[in-house]
Amino acid sequence: MRAVWLKEFGGPEVLVVAETPDPVAGPGQALVEVAFANITFVETQLRAGGAGPFRPELPMIPGNGVGGVVTSVGAGVDGALVGRRVIGGTGGSGGYAERVAAEAGALIEVPDGLDLDAAVALLADGRTATMMLRAAGVRAGERVLVEAAAGGVGTLLVQLAAAAGAEVVAVAGGARKVALARDLGADVAIDYLEPDWADRVREATGGVDVVFDGVGGAVAHSAFGLLGRGGRMLSFGLASGQWASIPEETAAERGVSLVRAQASPQEMRGFTESALAEAAAGRLRPVIGQRFPLERAADAHAAIQSRATVGKTLLEVREL
Repeated sequence: MRAVWLKEFGGPEVLVVAETPDPVAGPGQALVEVAFANITFVETQLRAGGAGPFRPELPMIPGNGVGGVVTSVGAGVDGALVGRRVIGGTGGSGGYAERVAAEAGALIEVPDGLDLDAAVALLADGRTATMMLRAAGVRAGERVLVEAAAGGVGTLLVQLAAAAGAEVVAVAGGARKVALARDLGADVAIDYLEPDWADRVREATGGVDVVFDGVGGAVAHSAFGLLGRGGRMLSFGLASGQWASIPEETAAERGVSLVRAQASPQEMRGFTESALAEAAAGRLRPVIGQRFPLERAADAHAAIQSRATVGKTLLEVREL
């Protein structure tokens, strides 16, 4: 099979496609013929030098989230799974490939009526957005600010917060991204590349009740300043390269809660299934902004790093 290998840390060009032995489904596993592989910002950091949640051992096949069709199962797995469309994680590596052996219990069947690419786009971002919304306890009428509102998680948060009855303030970098956030239902959409963006938010809303921080750094600190007493701030990304790092003492002085979303593995699965169900019902639309064939994984990483992407970026591995 074809797979993308990372044999040394560096720029996108270090990702190289090579023929690789097919994996075999071991006990408790299922072999998945991959149609789409999910790409995350964290994976670009890992490729560049391990500057993520862990430093991988090389050589490795990157990628964690995939979607495809089960072609065989190992011992202890119900054979009825064969032929089903599924999405799931690979345990942190191996996803940029034509076939993966994944733990069968971690796979989630794709609901009827939902395209496989949309399901893969929701695998990581759907559960994150759903979990964040629950943790924030967003109520109808509240003013909710979503940073990086044109990204994979941000586009979903805009839709979910609007569906919850909130007044949604979307901030994103550049006119194209601002327009997308507005099309997804944001009441106010502002370009955070403009130096006075926070003043414009305050002028439009008077301040906000909830901040979903997907940028970190200076943008996060400006957004924090828009929160009043009783406000909540949750971080889900660091597009700037830095976490928000708001001191707990500073938040307490302002009467603001820094909420950390937490969930058990079973709850995380439930969040994913909830996002899939909403999408299958037509109430949630994952935005797939870019698609690259497997052999152009390096180009996909370069596009994400350039900040030119919107929504989700997928690798198209094969047609099923």
